[in-house]
Amino acid sequence: MTTNNKKYNISSLDELHFMINSLKAQDKMQGEALLSDGKVYLQQFSPANLIKKYVTPSNFLKADEQLNISGKVMSMVLPLLMNNTIFRGSGFITKAIVGLASGKVGQSLDVEHLSGLFNKVKSWFGGTKKKQIQVPQHVDYGIPPDSETY
Repeated sequence: MTTNNKKYNISSLDELHFMINSLKAQDKMQGEALLSDGKVYLQQFSPANLIKKYVTPSNFLKADEQLNISGKVMSMVLPLLMNNTIFRGSGFITKAIVGLASGKVGQSLDVEHLSGLFNKVKSWFGGTKKKQIQVPQHVDYGIPPDSETY
């Protein structure tokens, strides 16, 4: 415990009560400020803030370049997807060949390939942009301007 060696010049009982009340108010204000500063400090370590700070697309791309996470996931998911959808009624040998081939293809995929593939599929199903038909300004029928039929 530390002692505070502040000397107060108190000459009456009223001044003593006033000083006690002001010190209590000061203590309460400092306690509230300390509590709010502590909450702000702890909020920077909340899971949402940490995820927002460290899990960014650029960090994911760096990790994927080193570990090839997307390739490993796709090498497991793509054979299951192909065998359960497209080759559902196929035999064992066909499913085994599709599984091996799609597993190899899945390993070669990385984030850039997947995002490009996603954008290509999205462009197929996205809203179609209507092409504006350009009306020609002047149609030339091959008749010279100084002709009588012009």
